[in-house]
Amino acid sequence: MQVHEKRQLRQRALVLALLASLVLWNLPFGGFILYPFKLFATWLHEMAHGITMLLVGAGFDHLEMYRDTSGLAYGARAVGTTAKAIIASAGYVGTAAFGAVFLVLGQGQRGARSILGALAAALALSAILWVEGTFAIAAVGIGAAAFAALSALSGERVATFAINFVAAQACANAILDIRVLFRSNLVVGGEVVVSDAHNMAAASFGSPSLWAVVWLAWSLALFFVALRIIYVRERRAEQPNDFDGQRRTSK
Repeated sequence: MQVHEKRQLRQRALVLALLASLVLWNLPFGGFILYPFKLFATWLHEMAHGITMLLVGAGFDHLEMYRDTSGLAYGARAVGTTAKAIIASAGYVGTAAFGAVFLVLGQGQRGARSILGALAAALALSAILWVEGTFAIAAVGIGAAAFAALSALSGERVATFAINFVAAQACANAILDIRVLFRSNLVVGGEVVVSDAHNMAAASFGSPSLWAVVWLAWSLALFFVALRIIYVRERRAEQPNDFDGQRRTSK
C-alpha cells in the first residue's frame, strides 16, 4: 500500500469512526453496542485516578467497576488537601487526555497496532495488580483479549478503524460523563457517593458545577486540539517536498 493510500485510509477511518460514534449514541440500541466502550472509558477514568494516586503519594490500593458502568478507585493512605484536589481532577482530565492521545498517535503508520497492543498489556496488568470484583476482572480481561486479538490478527484497515473508534468513544465519554456531575446525587454501584466535582470543590475552591464546567471545557478543547493536529499533519503530508520537486524538474 502506497503512502498516499495509507493516508487516505487513515482519514476515512477517522471520519467513519466519528460518524459511527455519533450515530450509535442516538440510536435506541446504540447503548447496547457501545456498552463495552463505556466500560473501557470507566477503566480509563479510574486508572487515571489510580496513577495519580501513585504519583502524589496516596498509593493505589485497587479499583472497582460495576455493571452500571460506574467505578471507584481507592488509595492506600491519606494525603493532604492539594493532593486530594489533584486526584479528584485526574479522572475527567485524564480520560480526555487519553482519548486525544489515542486519536493523534493512532494516525501513524504503525500507531494503531502499537496502541492496541499497549492497551491490551495495560488492561491485563491492571487486572493482575489493581482490579477487584468478579465483574470488573472479567470485563477488563475480555477487553485485554479483544485488544490483543485486534493488534495481532487484524488487517491495517480494521486496526486503524478500531483505534479511531476507541479514541472517539474515549473522547465522547469524557464529555458526556460530566453530565452526572450536575446532579445532586451520584450513584456508583447502587450506592450514593460524593462526586469528583464535590471532592474537588471541597479540596480547592468554587462549586461542583464550576469544576464540571471546567472539565467539560478541558475535554472539548483537547478533542479540538487532537483533530487540529491531525488535520495540520495531514495537510503538510499532502504538500509536495520542494527538494523533490526541484530534483524532478532538473532531470
